[in-house]
Amino acid sequence: MDDLLQALRSCLRDAVRRCPAEVLFFSGGLDTSVLAVLTPPIPLLHISLEDRGADLPYAEEVARHLGLDLIVRQVSEEEALDALPEVIRIRRSFDPALPNDLALYFAFAEARRLGFGSAMTGDGADELFAGYSYMFDLDLGTYIPWLAKRMRFSASELGAWFGMDVSQPYLDPAVVDLALAIPPALKVREENGARFGKWILRKAFEGDLPPHLCWQSKRPVEVGSGFSRLRERVTAMVTDEDWAAPVRFFTCDQPYYYRVYGQVVGEIPPPAPGETACPACGAGMPPDARHCRVCGYWQ
Repeated sequence: MDDLLQALRSCLRDAVRRCPAEVLFFSGGLDTSVLAVLTPPIPLLHISLEDRGADLPYAEEVARHLGLDLIVRQVSEEEALDALPEVIRIRRSFDPALPNDLALYFAFAEARRLGFGSAMTGDGADELFAGYSYMFDLDLGTYIPWLAKRMRFSASELGAWFGMDVSQPYLDPAVVDLALAIPPALKVREENGARFGKWILRKAFEGDLPPHLCWQSKRPVEVGSGFSRLRERVTAMVTDEDWAAPVRFFTCDQPYYYRVYGQVVGEIPPPAPGETACPACGAGMPPDARHCRVCGYWQ
């Protein structure tokens, strides 16, 4: 076990060296805290909805513990709502996960405003090391290799929009290969009476972080950043006409995103040759896909 833990530490450290960046998008969660441990001292950039984010105390504590500079940008609800059409236009999507993309959009906007040309993200850690609770009871030996071939992250599109390079050390081929070789039983495992995802990642770095930070629970981006609170405001703007649209919706705020999608993107693209139609919105999906990037359908 000690050899595997050391191999994981070394592999991630090498990946960080191969994927340098000028700023780290930082939540204070496990994934970005591990990157903060491994990177040369670079600023940490934390984004949250004004007075709403649960992540900020964690980000502040990790930054103090590691002696790193933390830049905090708090976004007002009005700023976030005003930016929503642009994010939908960039992503060409009315996925109900848009609050996640809003947080990331403001991270890139702030990084660019401060003069940074590249940013590091924690993309891929949850997918490769079973960080999501829905994964805990799946056949991870089959599911994670399948997922690893299909992972897509909005940071790539948003970073390109802002003209910034995006560093994603967890997606480094050597890290992916090592993660796929790690037995599922070391990814989801009990510790101190609780069941944790990313168990092996936590064990590899538990000496670098205070225990309550290393073994903190997973907080979705939109919850930790506070952007999930926008759903109430957006839902209040949904009309009966929005609900009458010829697509299947999954959340109460999604009909508004669809309305804006129609205004800033246009019609849903039909399937291209070789694609299948999304059961929810009709957009084209690869034959073996389980997720529609246009509407967020997932099976």
